[in-house]
Amino acid sequence: MVDVRVPSKSWVVVCDGAKALILQNAGDAEYMNLKVEETLSQPNEPDREIGTDKPGRTHAADGFSGSAVQQTDWHEQAETEFLKQIAGRMDMLVREKQARRILLVAPPRALGTLRGNLTADVQAAISAEVPKDYINLPVAQIERHLTA
Repeated sequence: MVDVRVPSKSWVVVCDGAKALILQNAGDAEYMNLKVEETLSQPNEPDREIGTDKPGRTHAADGFSGSAVQQTDWHEQAETEFLKQIAGRMDMLVREKQARRILLVAPPRALGTLRGNLTADVQAAISAEVPKDYINLPVAQIERHLTA
């Protein structure tokens, strides 16, 4: 469990590379009551639907030798694009809803991708980061994990 203070009207963003929940605390810091404001997700399509055919090949300058090019990880690219979308959504929270306190909950890898895409205003609004994967938990369990 993680002990995090989430004052009233604070925002909580719980995400990973495929799904995100944007929540607001309707309770107070002691008795958290998270309400879902928005749910975002991306389709989980197979590689054959996302990408193209087999990886390419390169040829050396001598014209005789060649080697294969590493295959693109289409799911990783889709996750990165989704996390960029979440960073943009968090920017809208700060600009349009005047969010001044945001708690960010995501797996460590997703946190790293998000950090590189957050604006200075969003970074200033983030009060804490929790490097955990809570996205598949019900909201009541997320509340329990965030309070001691």
